[in-house]
Amino acid sequence: MLVTIHSSRLIGGSITAPPSKSMAHRAVLCAALATGSSHITNLEFSKDISATLAAAGQLCARVTTGPADAVVEGLGRFAPLTAPVDCCESGSTLRFLIPIASLTGQEVTFTGRGRLMERPQSVYETLYREQDLRFEQDSAGLTVEGALAPGEYRLAGNVSSQFISGLLFALPLLDGDSTLHLIPPVESRSYIGMTRAVQAAFGVTSRWLDGNTLALPGRQHYRPCDYDVEGDYSQAAFPAVLGAVCGGVTVTGLRQDTLQGDAVILDILRRCGAQFTRDGDAVIFAKAPLHGVDIDLADCPDLGPVLMVLGLLCEGTTVIRNAERLRLKESDRIAAMEAELRACGGVLESEGGTITVHGCAEHLHAPEGILHGHNDHRVVMSLAVLSAAAGLPLTVDDAEAIQKSWPNFFAAIRPLGVEVEYA
Repeated sequence: MLVTIHSSRLIGGSITAPPSKSMAHRAVLCAALATGSSHITNLEFSKDISATLAAAGQLCARVTTGPADAVVEGLGRFAPLTAPVDCCESGSTLRFLIPIASLTGQEVTFTGRGRLMERPQSVYETLYREQDLRFEQDSAGLTVEGALAPGEYRLAGNVSSQFISGLLFALPLLDGDSTLHLIPPVESRSYIGMTRAVQAAFGVTSRWLDGNTLALPGRQHYRPCDYDVEGDYSQAAFPAVLGAVCGGVTVTGLRQDTLQGDAVILDILRRCGAQFTRDGDAVIFAKAPLHGVDIDLADCPDLGPVLMVLGLLCEGTTVIRNAERLRLKESDRIAAMEAELRACGGVLESEGGTITVHGCAEHLHAPEGILHGHNDHRVVMSLAVLSAAAGLPLTVDDAEAIQKSWPNFFAAIRPLGVEVEYA
């Protein structure tokens, strides 16, 4: 799908952050592993969340969805599997479910689309091989079989936290205690905290023995509960950057007491010179001159693409570090954003996981051709922010990629003065 994005000269208005995809994944799985009915409210049925709901329904729950909510009735047992579990393009769904699959007593095959089966799973493969369990992966799918055992687990702390969260979901249900030893540095620690917080709401607990060691008591049980999903800071980053550049934008639905690591977007914008105030769960932006800063993406990799756009619109130089994981997402997000931003006159370069962006707002221009969305929701949304903030009419393909995380994104930004035409 092609979209052409125009902005009026008067950007402004209010937009509500969509529900947190990260928290919703976790709540759905905890509810499915409980015995009884849980009501999960404030849901957005993106492709990723729909994949997790469908997987829960296939494995161990009955799922009934409403307009913005779901009742997840955990059956207290795993159903016989007659088909592969389709994770669509959701890395969270796949990595959270692999350890859970070991609880089923069955051979479980996972399938996916796009680059999902190319994304590395070596952390799990190593753990499965160490326990003489089956783990097979190729471009068509991933198959596991055999039960993980309680005990001592060691894994690198600088891998995706999704591997750690997957073990956190499954190990407390085993008939014995387990310990996770995370080899420092431990990155994306906030995502581990989010998993533990949602688990605690459903009655399963763990504790830090020290900064790198988690104790997971066994023989625990998830209990059903009603859970309201908070607003998503990683998605709010798109209108927040637009508001920081243009002013006049209010983003609502953002809890101040959040555990989301991507809430750091507000600190990053403040360091860039952004002017904003808080009113409860609302953040109100005023126009202000912005300057480049040094940014560490180790705990907030999803912010990378829109921060590259921000860097172009700041005075001076922005350096984004520890961005290696961007190369292993739905696209190689570093290469994708470099290509599209350069097509608009952007000046930036990368080496490994370090990206250097030079402020050049006055030299940006609309390219003659079509920009590519690279089948990546965050690339598409970042290019929309560039168009609106810089006043550039841009045509972008693969725009349907937004269905992965924020299906209503284009409708949501229209009231801010952003025009979207579909081709």
